Amino acid sequence: MQAKGKKILIVDDDNRNIFALSAVLKAKGHVCLSAPGVSEAVDIIRSDSGIGIILLDMMMPDMDGYEAIPRIRVMEEGHDLPIIAVTAQAMKGDRERCLEAGANDYIAKPVNIDALEKILSLYIG
Repeated sequence: MQAKGKKILIVDDDNRNIFALSAVLKAKGHVCLSAPGVSEAVDIIRSDSGIGIILLDMMMPDMDGYEAIPRIRVMEEGHDLPIIAVTAQAMKGDRERCLEAGANDYIAKPVNIDALEKILSLYIG
């Protein structure tokens, strides 16, 4: 079952994370796109109106998620797009920092697929 026809954009500089997350989400009926960095993600967001949600790694070499979220938010196509911060940093205050940066929600790595599915259902059905 595809989530209301909306695609999930996975933004992560580690191909292993993209592969693992895509495989599980595709097995659950989701359509996934991926980008190895923020610049590529911005290009995809601009060119594909079917993006329903972004799973954004917060620690990437070209631009971290705290810089990326405001950049996406100023785009017409990204202004209202749900962004889920995905981070290995699960320390106290990290969730709040992600939300303050403009993320809609937060999930820690390693990603718990059941928890992720609940988040996805909130935003894309």
